[in-house]
Amino acid sequence: MKNGAPIIIPVFLPYLGCHQRCLFCNQRVRAEEVPPPSSVRTFIEDSIKGLPYDGGREKQVAFYGGTFTAIAKKEQIRYLEVVRPFLTSGLIQSIRISTRPDALEEEELSLLKEYGVKTVEIGAQSMTDEILFLSQRGHSAVDVISATERLKHWDFKVGLQLMIGLPRDTYDLFLKTIDRAIALNPDFLRIHPTLVLRGAPLETLWRTGRFSPLSLEEAVRWLKKGILMLERSGIRVARIGLQPTIELERDLLAGPYHPALHQLVDSEIALDMAEHLLMNHSGSSHAILFCHPQEVSNLRGQRNGNVLKLKKQFHLKELLIQIQQDLSKGTFRLQTRRGSLSIRRENLII
Repeated sequence: MKNGAPIIIPVFLPYLGCHQRCLFCNQRVRAEEVPPPSSVRTFIEDSIKGLPYDGGREKQVAFYGGTFTAIAKKEQIRYLEVVRPFLTSGLIQSIRISTRPDALEEEELSLLKEYGVKTVEIGAQSMTDEILFLSQRGHSAVDVISATERLKHWDFKVGLQLMIGLPRDTYDLFLKTIDRAIALNPDFLRIHPTLVLRGAPLETLWRTGRFSPLSLEEAVRWLKKGILMLERSGIRVARIGLQPTIELERDLLAGPYHPALHQLVDSEIALDMAEHLLMNHSGSSHAILFCHPQEVSNLRGQRNGNVLKLKKQFHLKELLIQIQQDLSKGTFRLQTRRGSLSIRRENLII
């Protein structure tokens, strides 16, 4: 049994298999930018050599960046064949691919199973048809539902990729998307904010005032609620926000980008938890908040921002953050002269 989430060796096939361009996409594709199978083999070999001690974690080659199951079948097989020797030798345990919900017919699933694909990530983006239509996705929410059910029937692990802040998206519609995603019971989710990127069709709407992206503060507020809903349902959030790259920062024009968005959201949740404790135990000028060692940075906030806000809000002369080794992650304990009080993340209401 492997421990923890798999170690991903990402192979990017930009725009390969995509037969239409979504409103938010700026993938600028030239033929030489799509790695041929021969270079993929070398990349996997080099990646395996560079991996640190993994503690027995599963290693997975992931084909990202395009619509894998919409690539010509012969081309799919060429890429999958490259990985086969690594599967046979045990250096790699499985394959992951990303695709569209309307490109997962039975024949495709049979092929993926045959070549050792274990995980399929579906680019769902939203579970509201109007948002999908305006985003030029070319599929419906029903397609996401049927694709997820089909993948589960074939015993694949399923990941859903969602976006927040697409045209006509609202806080309430986003939470409905989260509800509908939870009902599908995927193995994990990724959530990305909608960014205005240079060269994407969305750029024109933004420049002409027909689209306004979420602010970072709005994105964090949406994500706080959505993440807590997912955690309570037991669904793992694999990532929030896009991986920081030179290309992303070069092409970013507007939108709620932050290089550590997940941590920013966790820090805001920690602030809400601390506020709840202090509101229910006010009257002291000195307080100590205890937390698990791995949550000190979230509780303190970026540049100690949470501590400064709490001291000002509750008129504290002193607020200390201290480690308590036996305190479980997701639990904070407040100690004042008036007594002690605890809160669990799962019980926070926002």
